[in-house]
Amino acid sequence: MTGAEFALLSLTVGVGAVLQVSVGFGLGMIAAPVFSLVDPTLAPSVVLLLAAGVTAAVLVRERGSADLRGCGWALVGRVPGAAAGALLVVALPAEYLALLIAGVVLTGVAVSAAGYVPRTRRSSVFLAGMASGLMGTATSIGGPPMAMVWQRLSGPRLRATMSAFFLAGSLMSLVALAAAGVVGAHTFQRTVLLAPAAVAGVLLAGPLTRRLNARHTRTAAMALAVAGAAGLVAQQLTPWTA
Repeated sequence: MTGAEFALLSLTVGVGAVLQVSVGFGLGMIAAPVFSLVDPTLAPSVVLLLAAGVTAAVLVRERGSADLRGCGWALVGRVPGAAAGALLVVALPAEYLALLIAGVVLTGVAVSAAGYVPRTRRSSVFLAGMASGLMGTATSIGGPPMAMVWQRLSGPRLRATMSAFFLAGSLMSLVALAAAGVVGAHTFQRTVLLAPAAVAGVLLAGPLTRRLNARHTRTAAMALAVAGAAGLVAQQLTPWTA
């Protein structure tokens, strides 16, 4: 990893951590495409480890506000989804996994922009958890399904509920990836190198959250995610069209 690549990844993690703390998700959507551009071995495992740390910090900060019953049904769905996601990581070549990451980002943005609001039923939360487990384990981007099903929540309750789910869900996904042989010493080394950027993002998010407009912040997160996904698609398609 060059100095420029490290700087880019650190900036991405810092910005993603600010968004994760502010609106409850965003680190995976922003970091996964950039990490895949720089080094495909960093996604999804390193992103998931960093996200677990950031969501733990949010959960401590917003303790007592989480909807634990909703999290329970979502986590039940996450189990089979995580197993399927780990199988995808093992089965898919790196270039197809990169395109899958880009596709998940773009689909999540499109659905969010369309304003679809499903009813928060036990079945919808379960299915969202399953989709999040599949997407989160395969690509480290498990936020869109949960943001969609819990979008009627707001403020601390949304951030705490999302964080409780993603902390437990990220650990599930990491266990599934470790069982598939994807998590190794390289994963932990890169996570340690980038952890200071995540800590900086969490610390900056505290004073910034009170000043940021939630709607504008979500829009900015979506725009950054689309830019990263577009760059990832371009990188993968260029060799094929050369």
